[in-house]
Amino acid sequence: MPQLTIRGVSDELSRRLATASRERQRSMNTTVLELLEQALGVDGRRTRLRRYATWTREEVEAFDRAIADQRVIDDDLWR
Repeated sequence: MPQLTIRGVSDELSRRLATASRERQRSMNTTVLELLEQALGVDGRRTRLRRYATWTREEVEAFDRAIADQRVIDDDLWR
């Protein structure tokens, strides 16, 4: 991932970020990333989880077809 350096951070902004980090019980870096994502409308959690989505659309559809019979409710068993 790229690195970003922000220069010219005011004392007040630094204090507020430190306070927010303590309140959230997060690192300063995580707090800044979360605040930037929120301000810019980026869904950070979805972005982070995307790395785990390794199946193609075709693989998901094949899997759904393979287990379709297991998803059928047998009404006679539920009476």
